[in-house]
Amino acid sequence: MAYQYKVVEVREKMIGGKVSGDRVEKVLNEWAAQGWQLKAITAADVKGRVGPGGVEGLLITFERQV
Repeated sequence: MAYQYKVVEVREKMIGGKVSGDRVEKVLNEWAAQGWQLKAITAADVKGRVGPGGVEGLLITFERQV
């Protein structure tokens, strides 16, 4: 069997913001509808696009057979 993987970064826009459960649920359901299965969720500090500050984020890894 061969597998394909997709990593989705979910983060809040504000420095110090936390990722909401509703937002994570929406991402999980969107990818599940396309045939992807949750493989792992990893917490990460994600650097912002502007300035040195970071935001709390999640890396969500999905897997599906090809």
